[in-house]
Parts: sequence; structure tokens; C-alpha cells
Amino acid sequence: MGKVTYKRFKGSQNLRLRLLLATLSATPVLIEDIRADETLPGLRPHEISFLRLLERVSDDCLIEINETGTKLKYKPGIVMGGKHLVHDCGVNRSIGYFLEPLVVLGLFAKKSLMVRLKGITNDSKDPSVDTFRSATLPMLRQFGVPSEGLELKIESRGVPPHGGGEVVLSIPIVQSLEAVTWSDEGMVKRIRGVTFSTRVSSQFENTMIHAARGIFNRLLPDVHIFTDHKAGPQAGNSPGYGISLVAETTSGCFISADTAVSYVRGNDIDEMEDEKELMPPENVGEQIASFLLQEIEQGGVVDSTHQGLLFLLCAMCPQDVSKIRVGKLSPYGIETLRHIKDFLGVKFVIKPDPSTGTVILKCVGSGLKNLSRKSS
Repeated sequence: MGKVTYKRFKGSQNLRLRLLLATLSATPVLIEDIRADETLPGLRPHEISFLRLLERVSDDCLIEINETGTKLKYKPGIVMGGKHLVHDCGVNRSIGYFLEPLVVLGLFAKKSLMVRLKGITNDSKDPSVDTFRSATLPMLRQFGVPSEGLELKIESRGVPPHGGGEVVLSIPIVQSLEAVTWSDEGMVKRIRGVTFSTRVSSQFENTMIHAARGIFNRLLPDVHIFTDHKAGPQAGNSPGYGISLVAETTSGCFISADTAVSYVRGNDIDEMEDEKELMPPENVGEQIASFLLQEIEQGGVVDSTHQGLLFLLCAMCPQDVSKIRVGKLSPYGIETLRHIKDFLGVKFVIKPDPSTGTVILKCVGSGLKNLSRKSS
């Protein structure tokens, strides 16, 4: 047994990203001072749940947490994948928080991954499962991920505070990704979307659709927003409603925006005051339609929430040049670029394109190969 050298980090920020990159690059990490100065120090329930998930999909990984939860040692194992896995994501963060890293790990697993995730499917903080299905999965195809075996089924919905949603994610394995030249965002040709409601009147959905269409119909004719009203056990444990929209462009880009409205998390007396008023559905529809237009206006082949994932995929490509165009760099996108350089040694050349207000990034991939896959 040689001595293990740990890459050291401090603080709780980007914990999920650090653990994901540590796993991909087989780098042991030591993270200290996790919220050490806060009244509730240490790891949050959703971060512990994410560690449990890493344990579930990989073999031989080692996780050590000190008593206060402020220090974490993580030595990654081999990502095994596997079918019929079940993971409860809890109700602190939505399933969207767990999906992004799962997808990346699933591609490089030993066996294809099929996992049932339980928890919150739609909230206002993380990308919804709808966005994931209609914008994130198509993005993977750009990198040569086969569409066969790549899907997300939404079996029941759950909103904060009590969740109750369930989805089944299937990810095929790849030998390696394909480098991309993806810099033409094209023009928007159609807008698709879905509204949902759980434990409230389905009329809310029609109101949201009407409000969103009121904005889009002035701009383009091809707008279809579907309804997904859930009742009974499929409606989860809390009342709520929301909408997810995706603009598809002539060059095959998917730009998304989504939100959900439900009662606040937590059981404070003060928060009971807020329970009376939720944002009315027409405001929700208008707001998210305007937000989608802002995302489109920023330019780039993905929206701001997908930047981090896009950079990760480029960095994991073979040792070939990938070139992509994004809108204004998001804070998470910038953090992702820094961490990619730290863990995978991949540097991006970043060039602003003043004429469009977008940014062009180029990198040579790290040549990450799926070594654990059985060679056929």
C-alpha cells in the first residue's frame, strides 16, 4: 500500500463538482473547513445524499467524514453503473442536483446505468427533470452518445417541501466521447414546453400556457406547450405547479428555462405567513417566457445553466480540438473551467466575440477513456 496523496480544498463551494471531477480523474481529495464558521457547520443533507449516491454507483470508494462534518476525505473507486439501483435524494435539493453528475459518471461506468431517483422533481432552484429530458439529454448526442438507452422517465412528480416524485434515468456507456465544433447557434424554429400541476386545479396550467403563448406568438408560430396534470399517488406529497420551456434552433441547439411554484420548505412559524400567497400562474408563465427570451438573446449553443456540463464534456473528449460558443460566462461555468484545469489539466482558450456578445472557447480534450468497460 503506497501512501495516498490527497488533493486539498477548503470550504463547501462546488463540492459536487469537486467530487465529480475527483471520481473521473481518480484523484483522492481532502476537503476541510466545510462551513466551519456557520451555526450549523458541516455537510448538508443533500451533500451527504450525493456522497451516498457516489458510493452506490461505484465500487471500492472510500468516504471519511469527521464528527462535525467539516472535513471530508474521498478516495474514488471504479464507477460500476448497474441496473435497478434506487436512491432517495431527500427533500433538501431537487433530483436535478443529482442528475448532472450522474449522467457524466454513467457514460464512463463499467456497465450501463439505470437508476430510480426519488425526491423533488421540480423546484425553483435546480433544473427540472423536464429540462433535463428535453435539453440536457439531446446535448449529449452532440458528443456522440447514442440515443439508444439514453432516457429519463418521469413516473410521478414531487415539489417542495415534501417531494414524492420519482424518475428513472438510463445512461448508456461510451468508449470515449467525440470532440465537437459547435459554434453555430442558429435561429429559433420552435418552442416546446410542458406545464405541470400537482394537488391544485389543472386550470392553473392553462393559465400559464396562455400567458407564455401571449409573449411567444408575437415572435414565432410554432409554439406547443403540453400539460401534465398529475393526480393521486403520481402527484407527490405537496401542492405546486410550474412550467419548463425549450427553444429549439435550426442548428440543433436546445435553450431551456423552467421554474416551479410551491409552498416554502421548512417549518418555521414565520414561513407559515408566506403560505397564503403563491405567485399567480399567469405571472409564472410570463416570467419564464421572458426568461427564455433573455437566454436566447445571450446567444451561445446552450443556456447559462448548461455551461458547466458543456465544458466538462469538452474536457473529457479525446485529445482533439473542441470549439464551442456560449453566451456570457455564468459564475458556475467559470468555476467549472477552473476545476477542470485543476483535475484534468485541460485549459480552455477563451475569446470574446464582440460582434455578438458571445464567447468562443477552444480546448484539447483530456482523452478520458472508459477503461472500466468490458472490451468487446
